[in-house]
Amino acid sequence: MTTTLTPPELRPAASPIANSLTAGKLPQGAPWMMLGASLLVAAGVFGVVAAGNGSEFNWVGTLVVGAILYIVAIWLFSRIVEGSRRATDRFVTALVTGAFVLAMIPLVSLAITVVTFGLARFDAEFFTSSMRNVTGEGGGALHAIVGTLLMTGTAALISIPIGLMTSIYLVEYGRGRLAQGITFLVDVMTGIPSIVAGLFAYALFAIFWGPGTRTGIAGAVALTVLMIPVVVRSSEEMLKLVPNELREAAYALGVPKWLTIVKVVLPTAIAGITTGIMLAIARVIGETAPLLIAAGFTQSMNYNLFEGRMSSLPVFVYTQYANQGNPPEAYLDRAWAAALTLILIVMALNLIARLVARFFAPKLGR
Repeated sequence: MTTTLTPPELRPAASPIANSLTAGKLPQGAPWMMLGASLLVAAGVFGVVAAGNGSEFNWVGTLVVGAILYIVAIWLFSRIVEGSRRATDRFVTALVTGAFVLAMIPLVSLAITVVTFGLARFDAEFFTSSMRNVTGEGGGALHAIVGTLLMTGTAALISIPIGLMTSIYLVEYGRGRLAQGITFLVDVMTGIPSIVAGLFAYALFAIFWGPGTRTGIAGAVALTVLMIPVVVRSSEEMLKLVPNELREAAYALGVPKWLTIVKVVLPTAIAGITTGIMLAIARVIGETAPLLIAAGFTQSMNYNLFEGRMSSLPVFVYTQYANQGNPPEAYLDRAWAAALTLILIVMALNLIARLVARFFAPKLGR
């Protein structure tokens, strides 16, 4: 008796499985249904408690208990249907997702709060006038915005070359105890309190101009002390990611080391270096304590970094909130508007960093 084998393409297709539970897999919408059911159960429990005690409904407790019930439910049903490995995967996924949502709640709440209260004084007068001779409503933060841009820009002009060249030395040239000492000092400076940087800048300029001297350049130096270690650390890590094969290929063609760094290493790492620099600027632009000590605050415009006190947006927010006058709502509105302006400046810097990283990154395609 001869058996004829049927080719695979001529065999009848297997009937699709109608019930995914019998295939060892939860339905596609099962996690969402479990999440909704968990929240409904938690809402029911807290609703009964609120009705019995005559208190308000606890939304926070409902979300927390609902999340816990969901994690337990997704792990239990997945273990029954899909097995222990898939259940563990779903359990860890639920924990990671919950941690992400938990981290986003204060960020979103902060953004909504600042935008809600800051729009009350987000007008033309706020950006075109200072607080000179203003004791109640009106006025603006132009002097603080100019001071922030001048001091932060000066700090960036000082910090970026020093930090970048230090990182190049540590990665490309540094060997022995000198490099180890520099690395140790950078690590120490990374954790230095910001008020210590302000005291250092104040003491440094008090030596030359006398005690009580507060200027914009002193505030810029204080920010520089805080910014340099961040630039060094971020640039060093980016330079380490450049493959050694690129350097060796340049050396094989007879290219000097300094030219290899300028033409090969830095262009390859420019995207990460730019991002690190913008993170360093965002790190120092919101500092209050060092600027309050080194630069002070004023209600008038000051474009000269080397003469007179200079205000900044963080210090402006602090003074408006701490020294409320009549009516207090006007001072609080100005503080919220200045905080919103500071957030928008940081957002703009990050967007610029992304654009620079995108356009100046090396093209890998042929």
